Amino acid sequence: MLRRALLALTALACLPAAQAAPAVGQAAPDFTLKDTTGRTVKLSDYRGKYVVLEWTNPGCPYVKKHYNSSNMQATQQDAIGKGAVWLSINSTNETAWDYMEPGKFVAWQQEKKARPTATLMDEEGTVGRAYGARTTPHMYIVDPQGGLVYAGGIDSIPSSSPDDIPKAVNYVKQGLGEAMAGKPVSQATTRPYGCSIKYKSA
Repeated sequence: MLRRALLALTALACLPAAQAAPAVGQAAPDFTLKDTTGRTVKLSDYRGKYVVLEWTNPGCPYVKKHYNSSNMQATQQDAIGKGAVWLSINSTNETAWDYMEPGKFVAWQQEKKARPTATLMDEEGTVGRAYGARTTPHMYIVDPQGGLVYAGGIDSIPSSSPDDIPKAVNYVKQGLGEAMAGKPVSQATTRPYGCSIKYKSA
């Protein structure tokens, strides 16, 4: 039993720096990435707008749950319709079995009728580690001043079943609505759930 506990502690000690997320209320780390068309996108270019960051990987069953049900697309449309920016980020390393190259990623999004403002490729994992992104999906909301106002899961029921979506609280819709109304985000930090991000080895 003691040996098992020591092994568990060792595993925790070996977790990548990606696990140490910036706290809500702090400045969101700025970044520059290429989108799936090769265009350079910088977070600070969107200063003055709310920005939703969505870590994603099309091969993940939890990502499939939210895209096959159109829940993620509806959440994107809700945010963009309110004037927010939506950046989908893929931090899966290129050697992972479920890595999807940019062209195929775009085709998948078109098939799913996804409408993010941009889809960013982070194969080196630099941005994912800076945010402490752990799962797909893992969601963040950045306010117009560049501060982090939400970090966590997309909703309140951590399952891979689409049947749970109507019963869940959509934390992104709720948080963005509250923030845009000038209210404190009532659940600013929640537990993300999904598939572990397959970061490139350090």
